[in-house]
Amino acid sequence: MTQREQQRALVLTRVVAGHWTQREAAAVLGLSERQVRRLVATYQVRGPAGLMHGNRSRPPVHTLPTTVREQVVALARGKYAGFNDQHLTEKLAEAEQLVLGRATVRRILRDASVPSPRKRRAPKHRQRRERMSQAGMLLQADGSRHRWLGPDGRYVTLIGGIDDATSTVPYALFREQEDAHGYLLWLERVVQTLGIPQALYVDRHSIHQRHPTDPLVLMSDLGALEGDRLTQFGRAAAELGIRLIHARSPQAKGRIERLWGTFQDRLGSELRLAGATTLAAAQQVLEAFLPAFNARFAVPPAEPGSAYRPLPAGVVLAEVLCFKYLRVVAADNTVQLGEHHLQIQPSTARTSYARLSVDLHERLDGSVAVYYQGQCLATQPAPPSAPQLRARKADRPPPVPVVPAPPAAGPILTDNRAGGAGTMPARPAASHPWKRFPAVVQRTKSRSS
Repeated sequence: MTQREQQRALVLTRVVAGHWTQREAAAVLGLSERQVRRLVATYQVRGPAGLMHGNRSRPPVHTLPTTVREQVVALARGKYAGFNDQHLTEKLAEAEQLVLGRATVRRILRDASVPSPRKRRAPKHRQRRERMSQAGMLLQADGSRHRWLGPDGRYVTLIGGIDDATSTVPYALFREQEDAHGYLLWLERVVQTLGIPQALYVDRHSIHQRHPTDPLVLMSDLGALEGDRLTQFGRAAAELGIRLIHARSPQAKGRIERLWGTFQDRLGSELRLAGATTLAAAQQVLEAFLPAFNARFAVPPAEPGSAYRPLPAGVVLAEVLCFKYLRVVAADNTVQLGEHHLQIQPSTARTSYARLSVDLHERLDGSVAVYYQGQCLATQPAPPSAPQLRARKADRPPPVPVVPAPPAAGPILTDNRAGGAGTMPARPAASHPWKRFPAVVQRTKSRSS
C-alpha cells in the first residue's frame, strides 16, 4: 500500500470504531462526506485491500505482447542489424507489418541492451544559411568514400548532389574512386532529367579547381576564359553557364555532408539487406532507393517553379561533357591521344590538316572525335606504323665455341705462392722500373761501405 492508502486505512479504522465521525474524517482526508461514506462501506466489506486501485498489478490494455517485443529485438539483431531506430521503425511497418512508434521501438531495444548504431556528437553553434528559394538555383555536389559494399568490402566512392532548396537528390552513382569522369556522368544525368542548374557548390578538390602551381591548359575555343585556371569539369560547367562555388570548409556545404551521414546509415543498411557486393548491384539498389528517400525527406521550396534551364538550341551535350585536349596534326594527317591513333580524311574544305592545331574530344562512352574550328572531322583508325625489322635473338646462329690450344711441350712453371695455380706470369722487360731497383740497392750498399 502507498502512504496515502495507509493514511486512509488509519482514519477509516477510527471511523468504524466510532472514535471519529465521517465529517471529521472528510476534513482530515480532504474528501467529501459522500466519498468518505463510500470508502467506509468498501472498507467494511473488503478491508484495506478495498482502498487500492482495481487496475493495480494488471498489465495495461495497450501493452505490447511479449512475442512482439521479442520479434522486434530478433529482427534488430539479425535481419535489420545496423539500422537506426527511425529506419528500423519504417522497415517494420513496410516489410514486417509491425506498426509501432519510434519511441516504442527505441524503448524495446534499449530495454534489451541493443544500442543505437549511430553515435551523435554534441552540436556546435554555427550560423545557419538560409535555403535557396527555388529548386535548381544551387546544387551541392560531393563524393563520399566509404565501405559501401559492407564492413569487409573495399572502399568505393558515391558521387552525387543535393538540391539546396528542396533537399532532394536528383542523381547519384557509384565509382571506384572520386574522378572527373564520374562527376561528368552525374552532371549529364542531371541536365538530361531536370535541366541546367544555376550554380554548383563543390569543394576545393583538384577535379573542380586547378592548383595555382599547375600549368594552365585551355582549349582554343575558350579564349574568353584565359584568366581562369580551369579543370575539365570546370571547363564543362563554364560552357553550360554553371557557376562553380568552392567551399573553404566541410561545414560550408553541411547539407551534403549530413546527406552522406544519412546515406552511410540508411543506404548502407539497404545494400547489406539486398546483399549487393558489386558496383552494378549497388547501383540498382541506389536507383530504387532514391525515389523513396526523396519522398521521405524532401521539403517544399519557398517559391514554386524551377530554376533549371533547358539546354540551349544547337548545343550537343556530348560535345560539352567530355574531355578536351589540344593536339597538332602530324605530317601524315594523323593525330594521337594516348592509345588512340586517328587518321583524318580529306574534306572539301581542306585536303590536308598537317601541322594544324585541332581539338580532341574524349567522350564519356570512350569514343574520340577530332574537331577543327568547331567542325567534327571525318576520321578513322590510323593503320599501324611499320615496325623496324631486325634479327631476333631466337633466330641468331649459336656462337661457335672457342677451343683452347694445347700447351707447348716442355716443363710447366707453376706458381708456388699461397692460393696460386697455373703458369707463371711473364717477366717484365729490361726497361721496367722494377729492373732498376737492384742497381739502386747496389749503389746504396757501396756508399755505406
